[in-house]
Amino acid sequence: MGDRAILPHCREGPSMAKNVLGMPVPNHPITVNGGASYSLNRGMAPFLLLACLAFLPISSWSQANDPASTSRVRQMKVQTPSAAPVDPTGSAPPANPITFVDAHVHLNDPAMQLDLMKRWGASGAVVFWGGRSNNESVAEAARAFPDRLIPFASISPERTAYRPAWIQFDETLLKQLDDLLATGLFKGIGEISAVHFPSAGFDEADFSPLSPMVTGIMELARKHRVPVMLHVESTRMAELSQLLERFPDVPAIWAHGGYTPLFLARRMLERHPNLYYELSARTWPHHPRSPDYTILRDGHQVWPEWLRLIEAMPHRFMVGTDASNRSVSADAMKFASVQNFLSQLSPAAREQVGSGTLLKLVGTREK
Repeated sequence: MGDRAILPHCREGPSMAKNVLGMPVPNHPITVNGGASYSLNRGMAPFLLLACLAFLPISSWSQANDPASTSRVRQMKVQTPSAAPVDPTGSAPPANPITFVDAHVHLNDPAMQLDLMKRWGASGAVVFWGGRSNNESVAEAARAFPDRLIPFASISPERTAYRPAWIQFDETLLKQLDDLLATGLFKGIGEISAVHFPSAGFDEADFSPLSPMVTGIMELARKHRVPVMLHVESTRMAELSQLLERFPDVPAIWAHGGYTPLFLARRMLERHPNLYYELSARTWPHHPRSPDYTILRDGHQVWPEWLRLIEAMPHRFMVGTDASNRSVSADAMKFASVQNFLSQLSPAAREQVGSGTLLKLVGTREK
């Protein structure tokens, strides 16, 4: 119907026009946004007035593009608990950070990691090797700081030295893992990146969750009664389900929750009581691999649907930073994102997701 049908801001002024016979007829020019003018017969003025009144609310649509207005609407719809708001960019730690236990740290620099934990409220952290460390260096740091660091042992194929054994299924690698777990120092296995899409500095890993290496790892977890942290993304969900069904007594911590969408997260958690959803990198304001990896709708507020799922089953979720100790500023953002996320949970869920779920799995809290 064009601009003539919707007249959000109408102004009238007297004028004279001629009808088709050339006779003068009073009329009123109508000016709409943009300056275009149209003339209507005075007899139609009442109808025009009604049209203007009917469409006046349309002018309020422009407020939807106003960030301040959008923020006010969001604040009305989402009731944030009493915890103080946190800057998710990590510019500065909050005055009173929420205490939590970090489920996901690649320990490359123990001094940097411990300092970040102190400033950002992490009372403990699950640690495993990163690009500049190994199982031995992780064990050494854990012996030095047993009250802060919870070591996991890993034979993940993301390590170049381990990948040939995965491809050829060399059981020697499983024997190495068995020996590490036999020391009693390591409280879990992981991170095991069996299915990991490619990223900067990391070739894609695509090993079936039902491969002999993964099932061998699960057998060792059963033997030593420890949880396994698995990184399995969405292309292998059917096989992951079969693995979890095959080892129902082995707790599986799902690293980053496989970056799955909400409906798939709910389905997997409902089907597999031994699966635990780990949220590292999902609370970042922005994820470099894909914008839909974060569970934040605007870089700050958690999607209400995600909050409802987490509040409904907090005993199945845990937080993590995915810190790697490459730079203080990069890791500070990750810690801040956890603080921001936890501040949006109810107090009971905050305690459970922040530490309770993880501590139960690693045996530092009575089951």
